[in-house]
Amino acid sequence: MQRFTISLEAPLAEAFDRLIRGKGYRSRSEAIRDLLRQHLGTHQLQHDEAPYCIATLSYIYNHHQRELAERLTALQHRHHDLTLSAMHAHLDHDNCIEAVFLRGPTKAVREFADALLAERGVRHGQLNLVPAELVQEPHQHQSAPGSGGALTHVHSTPKT
Repeated sequence: MQRFTISLEAPLAEAFDRLIRGKGYRSRSEAIRDLLRQHLGTHQLQHDEAPYCIATLSYIYNHHQRELAERLTALQHRHHDLTLSAMHAHLDHDNCIEAVFLRGPTKAVREFADALLAERGVRHGQLNLVPAELVQEPHQHQSAPGSGGALTHVHSTPKT
């Protein structure tokens, strides 16, 4: 861990301290680390410096819209390589909310999100991207006796 010092004007430092207390941070260092991670991730995504990501796509849709639920499910199946999981909840008699958990090439994840959000009847959609390193390599896991050897699967690690 590296240490560095910054100087702030008193009003800015006081406002920052109020902010971090309100958010539950225990120290300025923890808050600064999170702010830096967020800013660096945003910069990487804006400048195409994040080839891979993990993401959530959340949206609200009218489940009475003709065949919309089927179209949304079909779209997720066509992109099963990106779609890790989906969660569905009923909001009222007409509206549902879904959250889809995604992982893969950032460009492909954005294209999938754009296509899904463009479906007629989908509204209030939001894509949240986190730059990630995707690593696929065989390795051992603690497992039940006799369950086998090395497993190969993808690990998604946030970049910052």
